[in-house]
Amino acid sequence: MPQLPTRRGLLFGSAAVSAGALLTACTSNEPKDSKPAADSRPAADDKPGKHVTIGFAGPQADHGWLNAINDNAKSRAKKYSDVTLEITEGSNDTAQQIGQIETLINKKVDVLVVLPADGKALTQVGLKAMRAGIPVVNLDRVFNTPQAYRCWIGGDNYGMGLNAGHYIGEKLKGKANAKVVELAGLDNLELTKQRTQGFDDALRNYPNIRKVARQAAEFTVESGQAKMAQLLQAQSDFDALWNHDDDQGVGALRAIEQAGRDDFLMVGGAGALSALQAIKQDNGVLKATVLYPPTMAASAIDLARALGQGKGVGGLAEFEIPASITLYSAVVDKTNVDQYMPIGFR
Repeated sequence: MPQLPTRRGLLFGSAAVSAGALLTACTSNEPKDSKPAADSRPAADDKPGKHVTIGFAGPQADHGWLNAINDNAKSRAKKYSDVTLEITEGSNDTAQQIGQIETLINKKVDVLVVLPADGKALTQVGLKAMRAGIPVVNLDRVFNTPQAYRCWIGGDNYGMGLNAGHYIGEKLKGKANAKVVELAGLDNLELTKQRTQGFDDALRNYPNIRKVARQAAEFTVESGQAKMAQLLQAQSDFDALWNHDDDQGVGALRAIEQAGRDDFLMVGGAGALSALQAIKQDNGVLKATVLYPPTMAASAIDLARALGQGKGVGGLAEFEIPASITLYSAVVDKTNVDQYMPIGFR
């Protein structure tokens, strides 16, 4: 799961509606009846162009979100007749992932897309690729220096917490002495700290709300169930729960059902299909989830193709692809869930 770079990233509305939505923002043509741009550099489009070999290296797909990352990259590459995708097996072992990326460098791929298992540990191999003249699209977990990538695209962990907090705040703003609890992810990950910080910052706008408990899980169904059971035992009365991750949320919901609790509202995180379906059914505690869209991998393929073909970005005044693109953490509830159902991941 991701680590967020500096907040200087370019904020793109709700890029998660579909991978095609971000394509429109990042790589579409100008309308035919628009005036020619001052720049003669073409914007990327779906028409076949120069062939591009894209090397893709990500961590092991041991989580629903990571598996969706791989699926989005593969399906996007298949869309283009001028793209060949060289994809590695994926590993959470940093030395092994470095070796896989070095193999792609030695194969002289045109562009690299890398979601590092550990951004800090893989910075040097990103630098190696860039120095070899291979542009790197750094996906989500950021390298330690911008010199290690040409473009970063990823999610907004702070924004996830912020939007979850504001959603809960608005739902509880009329209730005196409201209490909330938080089921976080892995506390040794920077992303978890950022999600918590955003949540806490949002709650400061609602003086009637107090966070009374926080428990860290491990982004798994089993840990979500165990840690949620502990929260429920320790807190007999609260009004809302924010769960950082929909995969661990499956376990959390099991614990909630086993405890027979339905006296609070729950907000999830990431956008798993199971969560979206539960929100649509609206017969349980889960009322919303905050997206962390895996469609970013499809958009990374679009960006890599554009870089390999020397094309720019349609819809922007600048001649070059941006250095940083931060996706928006949209809140999905029953009012808009149908819009996002197609991108829910298993």
